[in-house]
Amino acid sequence: MNILEPMIGGLLIGCSAVLLLIGIGRIAGISGIVWEALHAFDERVWRGLFLLGLVLGPLILLQTGLHEIPESSSESWPMLIIAGLLVGAGTRLGSGCTSGHGVCGIARFSKRSIWATLTFMLAGIFTVTVVRHVLS
Repeated sequence: MNILEPMIGGLLIGCSAVLLLIGIGRIAGISGIVWEALHAFDERVWRGLFLLGLVLGPLILLQTGLHEIPESSSESWPMLIIAGLLVGAGTRLGSGCTSGHGVCGIARFSKRSIWATLTFMLAGIFTVTVVRHVLS
């Protein structure tokens, strides 16, 4: 992968977050968007379209040949399910996810988001260090 792909991806994420905030005054926090799409009856249209874009974007890249299918994980399905549940629990506990706190919150200079981002980044670094260097 060259350096251009992540730069374009980051630019697109930033632009979509800004457009959502300026356009309808909403934060582009994926966990909140998913939660409200499943549980709230108002504003389902924009939430559904936003989530559809998250799915269609990579599919379009794959169909056009602009990107290859990444290698599949070597982890077992039970481990992936446990990891997903832990991420979901952390998202609820932290009142948001990496996109809400890390992208949108830090850009708005939210102290809560800065602390949340520092916390989940340090927890991630600690977890990878333990799993890859201590347990293996």
